[in-house]
Amino acid sequence: MKSMMLTGLRQMEMKEVAEPVLINPGDVKIRMSVVGVCGSDVHYFTQGKIGSQVVQYPFPVGHEGAGVVVETGKDVKKVRPGDIIAIEPAMNCGECDQCLSGRPNTCRKLKFLGCPGQAEGCMSEYIILPEGSCFPLQKGLKSDDGVISEPLAIGLYSVKTSVALKGKNIGILGFGPIGMSVMLAAKAEGAGRIYVTDKINERLTIARDEGAEMTANPLTTDIVKSILENEPLGLDVVFECCGQQDAFDQAVELLKPGSKLMVVGIPEFDKWTMSVDKTRRKEITVQFVRRQAECTEDALEMIRDGRIDISRMVTHRFPFSRAKDAFDLVAGYKDGVMKAMIDF
Repeated sequence: MKSMMLTGLRQMEMKEVAEPVLINPGDVKIRMSVVGVCGSDVHYFTQGKIGSQVVQYPFPVGHEGAGVVVETGKDVKKVRPGDIIAIEPAMNCGECDQCLSGRPNTCRKLKFLGCPGQAEGCMSEYIILPEGSCFPLQKGLKSDDGVISEPLAIGLYSVKTSVALKGKNIGILGFGPIGMSVMLAAKAEGAGRIYVTDKINERLTIARDEGAEMTANPLTTDIVKSILENEPLGLDVVFECCGQQDAFDQAVELLKPGSKLMVVGIPEFDKWTMSVDKTRRKEITVQFVRRQAECTEDALEMIRDGRIDISRMVTHRFPFSRAKDAFDLVAGYKDGVMKAMIDF
């Protein structure tokens, strides 16, 4: 089969590799249909690592995907050949203290699709996953919905982990696919006024179309001043969704005393810094987000019943043979890209 692999920094090549075969009775073989390019994939593409997770070349990344079931192990009951499925890329053990306490996202033995040292990604014609990672798409859902359910589940988990958002005024700093997922989930939960920032003006247009109270580009606007002019008491929650120290600092300034900062973005550096004086005096709670826990089905259901509309998220498409072009586009923040999809 064909597999698109990272071969060096900002380098990708299509390679012929052996087609995977079923080994475990609970495994499912999937023919990939669509893959979304995620910011974490781009970290591996441009940096060769995320923290301690370092790529050993060649390596196929990719974890946002949808495909068709072609074969199942003898113990599989949830899906059958021919089913179109969404992929949950996290494979938890189900037995450790974290899994048993309802935290599969921090499983002690977690394996994640497209994560170096854990599992090869889905940028291949066929992959094999455990049954628990496969979610059949119900009537009314398409493959694109299955792909978007992965980042949307992170946004939904971030919102659920924050505070009861009904009527609360929030900030979203960084409006890529994760920031947009947070906004869509927050709207569904009844959030009040939503303030959005990003360095790409086309993304801010999408945010306004989705109902943002105000949008601003930090390259041309004093973010803190402009938002606090509208919200002099500060915001109830701020979601940092871009992994930038400047955004973290802005969030601290924007938050009212006793509020919460949700750190969702993945930075390229090793250590955050914060003002002890401002965070302590405001008694701010800082919550880090690790992917998502058990929100995939909810995300799919919210798309299916219309509570969440993802129609503005996908902005670019590429054939599998041009996957590198998709990665170059996203890595360079070109052409107003929000979500780039790769079709098989």
